[in-house]
Amino acid sequence: MSIPVNPALIPPGPTGAPGIAGVPRTSRVGDQSRTGPEFAQVLRESATQAPARTSQPVTFSGHALQRIERRGITMDADTQQRLGNGVDRAASKGSRAAVVLIDQNAFVVGVPSRTVITAVGREHMKEHVFTNIDSAVIA
Repeated sequence: MSIPVNPALIPPGPTGAPGIAGVPRTSRVGDQSRTGPEFAQVLRESATQAPARTSQPVTFSGHALQRIERRGITMDADTQQRLGNGVDRAASKGSRAAVVLIDQNAFVVGVPSRTVITAVGREHMKEHVFTNIDSAVIA
């Protein structure tokens, strides 16, 4: 049994034989034939030249700011850095809503928007239930 072949789908002219040393890969674009680096080479070069990613700062909703102030949660530079790193880790796993635990505090974060929705201190942790989250990060 032979499979019918549509001649319109067969590229015109030689395209070089992949895997044979010394024979460059070519592709036809319109009426021009181009020779270029292989995909793997371009990928390796771009990976080594990629700039270091810096995360965007985490923002706080009005509700979260009220909770932080009312509950006496300290937001120093170290805590903010750890919170940002926790959100980065949650984002890298595809999280949409996470609770980030830092020391004795919990921050519920909308990961795509990098916005803290609410904050809970240790004294309120026992009576609090976290809902609508898909991940937890210990930062």
